[in-house]
Amino acid sequence: MQLTRFTDFGLRVLMYLCTPAPDQREQAVTVAEIAERFEVSRHHLNKVVQFLAQQGWVVTTRGKGGGLALAQPPSHYRLGQLIRTLEGELPLIDCAEPPCALHRRCGLKPLLDEALDAFYAALDAHTLADTHTAKTQQVILRLQRKSVAG
Repeated sequence: MQLTRFTDFGLRVLMYLCTPAPDQREQAVTVAEIAERFEVSRHHLNKVVQFLAQQGWVVTTRGKGGGLALAQPPSHYRLGQLIRTLEGELPLIDCAEPPCALHRRCGLKPLLDEALDAFYAALDAHTLADTHTAKTQQVILRLQRKSVAG
């Protein structure tokens, strides 16, 4: 299984917003900043951030001094649920398109569905806070300092 680029970028944004707490930054985190730090398309990242805001996962503030912040503490976000939502809960395979001769008589699809459920269950045992390891925090702080210096 491979996560979509949309999910990848969504998770990167959420992880970036974990460090540091908003009151410890002089400037708000912006889409432009995150796009530059991760070297990704600002246009694509805007779509991702809009989706994150629609889900209520981030809050956005427009205008001068505006930016992004997590809507809840990182421990509130279950990774499995985040990824399920970002991925759109699609099955690993679609037996109907293109049509498969084994459709509805195949022993593989139920096994893949079971594996996908186990994948999400394993991720639901962890929160966004669990991704915030010391090493991850060091890298994100270094990326954030670039914006202050740059």
